[in-house]
Amino acid sequence: MNIVTLLPFIVLIGAMFLMTRSAKNKQRQAAQMRDQMHPGTGVRTIGGMYATVKEVNDDTVLLEVAPGVHAIYAKNAIGAVLEDSEYNRIVHGIDQDESETPVVPDDASSLTEAEAPGEKKIDLGKGEAAGADKAAEPEDAEKAAESQAKDVKDAKGAERDGKDGDTDAK
Repeated sequence: MNIVTLLPFIVLIGAMFLMTRSAKNKQRQAAQMRDQMHPGTGVRTIGGMYATVKEVNDDTVLLEVAPGVHAIYAKNAIGAVLEDSEYNRIVHGIDQDESETPVVPDDASSLTEAEAPGEKKIDLGKGEAAGADKAAEPEDAEKAAESQAKDVKDAKGAERDGKDGDTDAK
């Protein structure tokens, strides 16, 4: 057989090997993560529930989902083992390192720098030109309404006379 005909099969087998290898690595990392569990550790299940580990057995874990409420889960159902600070931040809303957290203001006005006294403010709106246009608009609107009313009167007058507008052009 020719090497060119075998090349696609070799590439396919290599790709399958790489995919199974990465999947095995992910499974190994998940197993290591689950082995880190001990009583008192905060965890998140694959369903998104946060709980505290109370007991660790061979295949199961006893979780406290609320004070005094316990549930037994399979070890495979644990999606993540959380650090204490992350668990407290998510579940209890407690930030241990508030000095590192940036303060977010309630409005955007405090995000801009204070304006210097000699600095001119740039107006991105329509400004004075818009004011002149707005003042001219009512007059234009009134003229348009008057001419439209005049056209309607002319049309009605032509109908009363029984004449078309074209016959008047003689």
